[in-house]
Amino acid sequence: MPPVEQLKVLAADEWRVREEAHQQRVARYADPYLARRSAGQKHPVEDFLFTYYTQKPGQLRRWHPGAGVVLLGSEAAARHGWKHYRTLDDGELAFLGLPAGSTAVTFDRGAFLADRKDAVAFAGIILRGTAARPAQFGCFGLHEWAMVYHQDRFDLRHEYLQLRLGPAGTDKVVEDNRIRCSHFDAFRFYTPDATPLNELAPTRETQRHLEQPGCLHANMDLYKWAYKLLPALPSELVMDCFELSWRIRAMDMQASPYDLAEWGYPAIPIETPQGKSAYVEHQRSFAAEAAGLRERLAVELAALTGDGPA
Repeated sequence: MPPVEQLKVLAADEWRVREEAHQQRVARYADPYLARRSAGQKHPVEDFLFTYYTQKPGQLRRWHPGAGVVLLGSEAAARHGWKHYRTLDDGELAFLGLPAGSTAVTFDRGAFLADRKDAVAFAGIILRGTAARPAQFGCFGLHEWAMVYHQDRFDLRHEYLQLRLGPAGTDKVVEDNRIRCSHFDAFRFYTPDATPLNELAPTRETQRHLEQPGCLHANMDLYKWAYKLLPALPSELVMDCFELSWRIRAMDMQASPYDLAEWGYPAIPIETPQGKSAYVEHQRSFAAEAAGLRERLAVELAALTGDGPA
Protein backbone atom coordinates (compact mmCIF):
# COMPACT_ATOMS: atom_id res chain seq x y z
CA MET A 1 0.00 0.00 0.00
CA PRO A 2 1.12 3.63 -0.31
CA PRO A 3 2.93 5.12 2.70
CA VAL A 4 0.51 6.08 5.45
CA GLU A 5 1.09 9.78 4.83
CA GLN A 6 -0.23 9.35 1.27
CA LEU A 7 -3.52 7.73 2.26
CA LYS A 8 -6.76 9.65 1.75
CA VAL A 9 -9.14 9.27 4.67
CA LEU A 10 -12.90 9.19 4.04
CA ALA A 11 -15.41 9.54 6.85
CA ALA A 12 -18.43 7.25 6.76
CA ASP A 13 -20.79 9.97 5.52
CA GLU A 14 -18.42 10.68 2.61
CA TRP A 15 -17.83 7.18 1.35
CA ARG A 16 -21.39 5.97 1.93
CA VAL A 17 -22.60 8.60 -0.59
CA ARG A 18 -20.23 7.21 -3.20
CA GLU A 19 -21.22 3.65 -2.36
CA GLU A 20 -24.93 4.41 -2.75
CA ALA A 21 -24.37 6.23 -6.04
CA HIS A 22 -22.42 3.26 -7.36
CA GLN A 23 -25.08 0.77 -6.34
CA GLN A 24 -27.77 2.82 -8.05
CA ARG A 25 -25.64 3.00 -11.18
CA VAL A 26 -25.22 -0.78 -11.21
CA ALA A 27 -28.90 -1.42 -10.52
CA ARG A 28 -29.91 0.21 -13.81
CA TYR A 29 -28.24 -2.67 -15.65
CA ALA A 30 -28.21 -5.53 -13.16
CA ASP A 31 -31.80 -5.42 -11.89
CA PRO A 32 -33.45 -6.01 -15.30
CA TYR A 33 -31.00 -8.83 -16.00
CA LEU A 34 -31.74 -10.52 -12.68
CA ALA A 35 -35.49 -10.16 -13.29
CA ARG A 36 -35.15 -11.78 -16.72
CA ARG A 37 -33.04 -14.57 -15.32
CA SER A 38 -35.63 -15.29 -12.64
CA ALA A 39 -38.32 -15.41 -15.34
CA GLY A 40 -36.26 -17.67 -17.58
CA GLN A 41 -35.99 -14.99 -20.27
CA LYS A 42 -33.05 -13.99 -22.47
CA HIS A 43 -31.94 -10.74 -24.03
CA PRO A 44 -29.40 -10.96 -26.87
CA VAL A 45 -27.83 -7.59 -26.12
CA GLU A 46 -28.37 -6.67 -22.50
CA ASP A 47 -27.51 -10.00 -20.86
CA PHE A 48 -24.09 -10.20 -22.45
CA LEU A 49 -21.92 -8.41 -19.92
CA PHE A 50 -23.32 -10.59 -17.14
CA THR A 51 -23.08 -13.91 -18.98
CA TYR A 52 -19.92 -13.64 -21.10
CA TYR A 53 -17.75 -11.94 -18.48
CA THR A 54 -17.08 -13.57 -15.11
CA GLN A 55 -18.01 -10.58 -12.94
CA LYS A 56 -21.47 -11.25 -11.54
CA PRO A 57 -24.04 -8.60 -10.54
CA GLY A 58 -23.46 -9.06 -6.83
CA GLN A 59 -19.73 -8.57 -7.27
CA LEU A 60 -20.22 -5.53 -9.47
CA ARG A 61 -22.60 -4.01 -6.93
CA ARG A 62 -19.87 -3.93 -4.26
CA TRP A 63 -18.29 -0.50 -4.15
CA HIS A 64 -14.52 -0.18 -3.76
CA PRO A 65 -12.68 3.12 -3.25
CA GLY A 66 -9.46 1.80 -4.80
CA ALA A 67 -5.90 1.88 -3.54
CA GLY A 68 -4.72 4.64 -1.23
CA VAL A 69 -8.04 5.27 0.53
CA VAL A 70 -8.96 4.65 4.17
CA LEU A 71 -12.60 4.11 5.06
CA LEU A 72 -13.74 5.06 8.54
CA GLY A 73 -16.77 4.02 10.57
CA SER A 74 -18.46 0.93 11.89
CA GLU A 75 -19.89 0.03 8.47
CA ALA A 76 -16.35 -0.21 7.12
CA ALA A 77 -15.58 -3.02 9.57
CA ALA A 78 -17.39 -5.53 7.35
CA ARG A 79 -14.70 -5.07 4.73
CA HIS A 80 -12.13 -6.62 7.02
CA GLY A 81 -13.57 -9.93 5.81
CA TRP A 82 -13.39 -8.91 2.17
CA LYS A 83 -10.47 -10.19 0.18
CA HIS A 84 -7.54 -7.77 -0.14
CA TYR A 85 -8.65 -5.40 2.60
CA ARG A 86 -6.96 -4.88 5.94
CA THR A 87 -7.51 -2.93 9.16
CA LEU A 88 -5.11 -0.15 10.14
CA ASP A 89 -3.18 -0.71 13.36
CA ASP A 90 -2.95 1.82 16.19
CA GLY A 91 0.40 3.15 14.95
CA GLU A 92 -1.06 3.94 11.55
CA LEU A 93 -4.14 5.47 13.16
CA ALA A 94 -1.95 7.72 15.30
CA PHE A 95 0.10 8.83 12.30
CA LEU A 96 -3.11 9.84 10.54
CA GLY A 97 -4.31 11.70 13.63
CA LEU A 98 -7.12 9.23 14.30
CA PRO A 99 -8.09 8.03 17.80
CA ALA A 100 -6.79 4.65 18.90
CA GLY A 101 -9.39 1.97 18.38
CA SER A 102 -10.99 3.72 15.42
CA THR A 103 -12.45 1.43 12.77
CA ALA A 104 -10.41 2.06 9.64
CA VAL A 105 -9.89 -0.27 6.68
CA THR A 106 -7.95 0.06 3.47
CA PHE A 107 -6.91 -1.88 0.39
CA ASP A 108 -4.16 -4.41 1.10
CA ARG A 109 -1.71 -3.75 -1.70
CA GLY A 110 0.86 -6.33 -0.59
CA ALA A 111 -1.62 -9.19 -0.37
CA PHE A 112 -3.22 -8.23 -3.68
CA LEU A 113 0.06 -8.16 -5.59
CA ALA A 114 1.14 -11.44 -4.02
CA ASP A 115 -2.11 -13.13 -5.07
CA ARG A 116 -2.64 -11.46 -8.44
CA LYS A 117 0.89 -10.96 -9.73
CA ASP A 118 0.36 -12.79 -13.03
CA ALA A 119 -3.04 -11.19 -13.73
CA VAL A 120 -1.65 -7.72 -13.03
CA ALA A 121 1.32 -8.32 -15.31
CA PHE A 122 -0.83 -9.62 -18.17
CA ALA A 123 -3.29 -6.74 -17.87
CA GLY A 124 -0.38 -4.33 -18.14
CA ILE A 125 0.97 -6.06 -21.24
CA ILE A 126 -2.43 -5.93 -22.96
CA LEU A 127 -3.19 -2.34 -22.00
CA ARG A 128 0.21 -0.93 -22.96
CA GLY A 129 0.54 -3.03 -26.11
CA THR A 130 -2.91 -2.18 -27.40
CA ALA A 131 -2.41 1.54 -26.81
CA ALA A 132 0.88 1.49 -28.72
CA ARG A 133 -0.55 0.04 -31.95
CA PRO A 134 -2.37 1.89 -34.73
CA ALA A 135 -6.13 1.46 -34.79
CA GLN A 136 -7.66 -0.58 -37.61
CA PHE A 137 -11.18 0.27 -38.82
CA GLY A 138 -11.81 -2.14 -41.69
CA CYS A 139 -13.42 -5.15 -39.99
CA PHE A 140 -17.07 -3.92 -40.26
CA GLY A 141 -18.17 -6.32 -37.53
CA LEU A 142 -17.85 -9.37 -39.77
CA HIS A 143 -16.78 -11.48 -36.81
CA GLU A 144 -20.45 -11.86 -35.83
CA TRP A 145 -21.29 -13.00 -39.35
CA ALA A 146 -18.46 -15.52 -39.33
CA MET A 147 -19.92 -17.01 -36.16
CA VAL A 148 -23.01 -18.13 -38.11
CA TYR A 149 -21.41 -18.91 -41.48
CA HIS A 150 -22.85 -22.20 -42.76
CA GLN A 151 -24.60 -22.47 -39.42
CA ASP A 152 -26.97 -25.09 -40.82
CA ARG A 153 -24.01 -27.47 -40.69
CA PHE A 154 -23.21 -26.75 -37.07
CA ASP A 155 -24.90 -26.04 -33.75
CA LEU A 156 -27.08 -22.95 -33.98
CA ARG A 157 -25.81 -19.87 -32.18
CA HIS A 158 -28.56 -17.78 -30.53
CA GLU A 159 -31.16 -20.22 -31.82
CA TYR A 160 -34.00 -17.92 -30.71
CA LEU A 161 -32.91 -15.15 -33.13
CA GLN A 162 -33.63 -14.78 -36.83
CA LEU A 163 -31.01 -13.92 -39.42
CA ARG A 164 -31.88 -10.62 -41.08
CA LEU A 165 -30.79 -11.79 -44.56
CA GLY A 166 -31.52 -15.48 -44.04
CA PRO A 167 -28.83 -18.21 -44.06
CA ALA A 168 -27.91 -17.89 -47.76
CA GLY A 169 -27.76 -14.09 -47.68
CA THR A 170 -25.67 -14.18 -44.52
CA ASP A 171 -23.21 -16.64 -46.03
CA LYS A 172 -22.88 -14.45 -49.13
CA VAL A 173 -21.90 -11.43 -47.01
CA VAL A 174 -19.13 -13.49 -45.42
CA GLU A 175 -17.91 -14.71 -48.80
CA ASP A 176 -18.03 -11.29 -50.46
CA ASN A 177 -16.01 -9.43 -47.83
CA ARG A 178 -12.47 -9.43 -46.51
CA ILE A 179 -12.43 -10.81 -42.96
CA ARG A 180 -9.51 -9.78 -40.79
CA CYS A 181 -10.47 -10.12 -37.13
CA SER A 182 -7.54 -9.59 -34.75
CA HIS A 183 -9.31 -10.53 -31.52
CA PHE A 184 -8.92 -14.10 -30.30
CA ASP A 185 -12.04 -14.08 -28.13
CA ALA A 186 -14.15 -13.26 -31.17
CA PHE A 187 -12.25 -15.49 -33.58
CA ARG A 188 -12.61 -18.54 -31.36
CA PHE A 189 -16.39 -18.52 -31.90
CA TYR A 190 -16.19 -18.73 -35.69
CA THR A 191 -17.82 -21.73 -37.28
CA PRO A 192 -15.28 -24.27 -38.59
CA ASP A 193 -16.01 -23.23 -42.18
CA ALA A 194 -15.37 -19.56 -41.40
CA THR A 195 -12.10 -20.05 -39.53
CA PRO A 196 -9.88 -20.39 -42.64
CA LEU A 197 -11.52 -17.31 -44.22
CA ASN A 198 -10.01 -15.01 -41.58
CA GLU A 199 -6.77 -13.41 -42.76
CA LEU A 200 -5.31 -13.72 -39.26
CA ALA A 201 -5.21 -16.71 -36.93
CA PRO A 202 -5.31 -15.17 -33.44
CA THR A 203 -4.44 -17.36 -30.46
CA ARG A 204 -4.30 -16.74 -26.74
CA GLU A 205 -0.52 -16.72 -27.04
CA THR A 206 -0.51 -14.05 -29.77
CA GLN A 207 -3.19 -11.91 -28.12
CA ARG A 208 -0.56 -9.60 -26.61
CA HIS A 209 0.79 -8.91 -30.11
CA LEU A 210 -2.48 -8.52 -32.03
CA GLU A 211 -4.80 -6.48 -29.83
CA GLN A 212 -5.39 -3.08 -31.44
CA PRO A 213 -7.38 -0.05 -30.27
CA GLY A 214 -9.91 0.04 -33.12
CA CYS A 215 -11.26 -3.40 -32.23
CA LEU A 216 -14.70 -3.29 -30.62
CA HIS A 217 -14.01 -6.38 -28.53
CA ALA A 218 -10.64 -5.11 -27.32
CA ASN A 219 -12.40 -1.95 -26.16
CA MET A 220 -15.21 -3.91 -24.55
CA ASP A 221 -12.58 -5.89 -22.68
CA LEU A 222 -11.44 -2.78 -20.85
CA TYR A 223 -14.25 -3.73 -18.50
CA LYS A 224 -12.68 -7.16 -18.00
CA TRP A 225 -9.24 -5.77 -17.20
CA ALA A 226 -10.81 -3.24 -14.84
CA TYR A 227 -12.79 -5.71 -12.76
CA LYS A 228 -9.86 -8.13 -12.66
CA LEU A 229 -7.94 -5.39 -10.87
CA LEU A 230 -10.57 -4.89 -8.17
CA PRO A 231 -10.40 -3.85 -5.39
CA ALA A 232 -7.28 -1.93 -6.38
CA LEU A 233 -9.30 0.34 -8.67
CA PRO A 234 -12.14 2.69 -7.74
CA SER A 235 -15.50 1.21 -8.73
CA GLU A 236 -16.37 4.42 -10.57
CA LEU A 237 -13.64 3.63 -13.12
CA VAL A 238 -14.85 0.05 -13.45
CA MET A 239 -18.36 1.30 -14.17
CA ASP A 240 -17.07 3.77 -16.75
CA CYS A 241 -15.55 0.77 -18.54
CA PHE A 242 -18.73 -1.26 -18.04
CA GLU A 243 -20.93 1.42 -19.59
CA LEU A 244 -18.64 1.80 -22.60
CA SER A 245 -18.71 -1.97 -23.05
CA TRP A 246 -22.51 -1.93 -22.79
CA ARG A 247 -22.81 0.63 -25.59
CA ILE A 248 -20.28 -1.18 -27.76
CA ARG A 249 -22.18 -4.44 -27.36
CA ALA A 250 -25.36 -2.74 -28.54
CA MET A 251 -23.68 -1.41 -31.68
CA ASP A 252 -21.89 -4.71 -32.29
CA MET A 253 -25.21 -6.52 -32.34
CA GLN A 254 -26.86 -3.87 -34.49
CA ALA A 255 -24.17 -4.62 -37.08
CA SER A 256 -24.59 -8.37 -36.65
CA PRO A 257 -26.57 -10.64 -39.01
CA TYR A 258 -29.44 -10.90 -36.53
CA ASP A 259 -32.78 -9.12 -36.85
CA LEU A 260 -33.07 -7.28 -33.55
CA ALA A 261 -35.66 -4.68 -34.56
CA GLU A 262 -38.29 -6.11 -32.25
CA TRP A 263 -35.80 -5.82 -29.38
CA GLY A 264 -35.42 -2.10 -30.08
CA TYR A 265 -32.10 -2.30 -31.92
CA PRO A 266 -32.35 -1.22 -35.58
CA ALA A 267 -29.84 -2.78 -37.95
CA ILE A 268 -26.61 -1.21 -39.14
CA PRO A 269 -26.53 -2.95 -42.55
CA ILE A 270 -22.80 -3.51 -42.98
CA GLU A 271 -23.46 -5.33 -46.26
CA THR A 272 -24.05 -1.86 -47.79
CA PRO A 273 -21.63 1.09 -48.26
CA GLN A 274 -23.84 3.24 -46.05
CA GLY A 275 -23.83 0.61 -43.31
CA LYS A 276 -20.07 0.23 -43.49
CA SER A 277 -19.64 3.99 -43.20
CA ALA A 278 -21.94 4.14 -40.16
CA TYR A 279 -20.09 1.26 -38.55
CA VAL A 280 -16.70 2.94 -38.93
CA GLU A 281 -18.07 6.22 -37.55
CA HIS A 282 -19.25 4.46 -34.40
CA GLN A 283 -16.05 2.44 -34.21
CA ARG A 284 -13.86 5.54 -34.31
CA SER A 285 -15.92 7.23 -31.61
CA PHE A 286 -15.68 4.20 -29.35
CA ALA A 287 -11.93 3.94 -29.98
CA ALA A 288 -11.42 7.54 -28.90
CA GLU A 289 -13.42 7.01 -25.72
CA ALA A 290 -11.63 3.74 -25.01
CA ALA A 291 -8.24 5.43 -25.37
CA GLY A 292 -9.04 7.68 -22.44
CA LEU A 293 -10.18 4.79 -20.27
CA ARG A 294 -7.18 2.68 -21.27
CA GLU A 295 -4.89 5.51 -20.17
CA ARG A 296 -6.71 5.83 -16.84
CA LEU A 297 -6.34 2.09 -16.27
CA ALA A 298 -2.65 2.24 -17.19
CA VAL A 299 -2.05 5.09 -14.72
CA GLU A 300 -3.79 3.16 -11.91
CA LEU A 301 -1.83 0.04 -12.79
CA ALA A 302 1.50 1.90 -12.79
CA ALA A 303 0.76 3.37 -9.37
CA LEU A 304 -0.26 -0.05 -8.06
CA THR A 305 2.94 -1.75 -9.19
CA GLY A 306 5.26 1.08 -8.26
CA ASP A 307 5.97 2.13 -11.86
CA GLY A 308 4.22 5.45 -11.42
CA PRO A 309 2.95 7.84 -8.74
CA ALA A 310 1.76 5.98 -5.62
